[in-house]
Amino acid sequence: MDVIRLKNMIFYAHHGYYEAERELGQKFEVDMEIQCDFKEAASSDDLKRTIDYRKIYKIAKDIFENSKFKLIETVAERIAEKVLEMPGIQNILIRVRKPHVPLNGLLDYVEIEIFREK
Repeated sequence: MDVIRLKNMIFYAHHGYYEAERELGQKFEVDMEIQCDFKEAASSDDLKRTIDYRKIYKIAKDIFENSKFKLIETVAERIAEKVLEMPGIQNILIRVRKPHVPLNGLLDYVEIEIFREK
């Protein structure tokens, strides 16, 4: 199986458990790995026969920036559902990182990962 990776997409969005997080917003980082078959696209050299990663990016951007969820798990799930509706996509792995976590301590980020398939 072939893979498209979108690495370290950054969105400013209003997700979080605490009301202040949803009001003020914060930066989120997202990686996606999408499995599909590139054989037909590669032999034809035709964008219409492959997965348009601009559409995948737009789905993630729209969900991140136009919704408010308490859990980053929910954000990832919504993105996976929409991306899997696209023809030719077999499965998707999404990682969502939240660098600024309201904890009483230091860490680089919290990351969740989900894998979904048709």
